[in-house]
Amino acid sequence: MTTTEKNTADIRPFRVEVSGSDLEDLHQRLARTRLPRPTPEENWEYGTPNSYLAETVDHWINDFDWRAQEARMNEFPHYLTQIDGQEVHFIHVPSVEEAATPLLLVHTYPGSFADFLDMIGPLTDPVAHGGKAEDAFSVVVPSVPGFGFSTPLAGGGWTIARVARTFDTLMRRLGYESYGSHGSDVGAMVSRELGLLDPPGYLGMHVLQLFSFPSGDPSEFEKLEPKDYASLEHLKWFQSVGGYNAINASRPQTVAVGIADSPVGQLAWSELFNSFGNGTSLVTRDQILTHVSLYWFTNTQATAGRFYYEEARAATVPAVNAAPTGVAVFADDFKTIRTFAERDNSNIVHWSEFPDGGHFASMERPEVLTADIRTFFAGIRSV
Repeated sequence: MTTTEKNTADIRPFRVEVSGSDLEDLHQRLARTRLPRPTPEENWEYGTPNSYLAETVDHWINDFDWRAQEARMNEFPHYLTQIDGQEVHFIHVPSVEEAATPLLLVHTYPGSFADFLDMIGPLTDPVAHGGKAEDAFSVVVPSVPGFGFSTPLAGGGWTIARVARTFDTLMRRLGYESYGSHGSDVGAMVSRELGLLDPPGYLGMHVLQLFSFPSGDPSEFEKLEPKDYASLEHLKWFQSVGGYNAINASRPQTVAVGIADSPVGQLAWSELFNSFGNGTSLVTRDQILTHVSLYWFTNTQATAGRFYYEEARAATVPAVNAAPTGVAVFADDFKTIRTFAERDNSNIVHWSEFPDGGHFASMERPEVLTADIRTFFAGIRSV
């Protein structure tokens, strides 16, 4: 690990501490829940069904322990810093191993830094978790601006590229001259922007998705395998249920009004935790409620979805990412199609596929994902 002297002047310790009055207000609102009129059949065809909401609200009130989740978050050191006028929240856990590789972990939407709570220990202290010292990472887990405690959002223009520049500044401020990154969903897009930015010492990116699509050239389809056509069918399914993309890209503030006033609205809007993969999600109810509660307490739905709006107006020019790239494809996630991905990313050096798990693999299959990250960066270091 190569570091420079840390600039700690604007780095302040932080703890996750929700007030008792906010917790009481949440429970009171949950107790007054009014669900919409039910659909003809209680399934996910029309969206989040009443049966799921009723069961989960009951669990939220009677069984879910926010204080236990809060304590778990605070097992790791949290910080705040100002970059580009924006308050940025992050976890920073230097490894106990001196030669550890610095690693930036970037979360999903509608996820948060809590995506990675099960992975931080094994990544930073692999020996204590049955691994090898050479597999160690020093981990930085920021909240994307507009999410969670990286708020309030400082004005407009927070595109994925701007987030990538902000996180590169964060890594330098922490003293890291070189580092790699991993991400899913928005985290994967931030990682690819880092690859395009190619800052000095950037080691490479490990992602769960490369969002590359057909260009319209018929010759591209000549290289497709049968599994690639199945991936296109999965994409077609996702487009049929992904209306939140269009809403966030056009009227994010309008929909956020109802969500900001209703915790059950926040739960329903976060249906991707349960419905991504068409009923195959392995995310637990408590994991879902941890994220939904975090969004509720920070009142961040309006700003968390705003990057869709900014990206839709960014007029980004297509570019090829040449950074060393590793892709982990989980069975029930968006299926990256390699033919298209290699068109847009010229240095894919690692590709793995797994029989289960999905979009939120950091919570669904943390051990498998941790091992794949180790494999990718071990290969990068050996070159």
